[in-house]
Amino acid sequence: MILYLHGFDATSPGNHEKIRQLQFIDDDVRLVSYSTLYPKYDMQHLLNEVHKQLRLTDDPQPLLLGVGLGGFWAERIGFLAGIRTVLVNPNLWPEENMGDKIDRPEEYADIAHKCVTDFRTKNRQRALCLLSAEDELLDSSRSEALLGQYYQVIIDRQQPHKFPSLSSHMVAIKQFKQA
Repeated sequence: MILYLHGFDATSPGNHEKIRQLQFIDDDVRLVSYSTLYPKYDMQHLLNEVHKQLRLTDDPQPLLLGVGLGGFWAERIGFLAGIRTVLVNPNLWPEENMGDKIDRPEEYADIAHKCVTDFRTKNRQRALCLLSAEDELLDSSRSEALLGQYYQVIIDRQQPHKFPSLSSHMVAIKQFKQA
């Protein structure tokens, strides 16, 4: 089972396309949707929804994959749920770059600080990170500098921020899921 967390643009047709691509790895790909506008409530909703989905599968190696803002959540929810994650251009600092899009961007900083102390150290090697060298929205070098200390990072030289095609990374994602 692969649980898919969309980015801020929840209705983007690219979400359906990525889910379809992920079905080449696992037939059971499930979208876990959330509001994107209310971080405090999104956190609780996502924790509950992921735990519910984990109870409904017999897959011994489920995977959580998040894109953009979904990557922010996937890293934390995956850690708290004890499952491996794939982070695709994760928005690690939404409080800095989404202030004009959501009501309370400071809640993201609050969530980041309230997560388990040194959670990335405790989660070492339990996430795979795909970053676009040509990300037009996020500073991928900043993300690489932070996440590269803890996780395997793959830099993609072709894909933009929304990462429409996972195809060149399917083997790496499948191997990571099965590891």
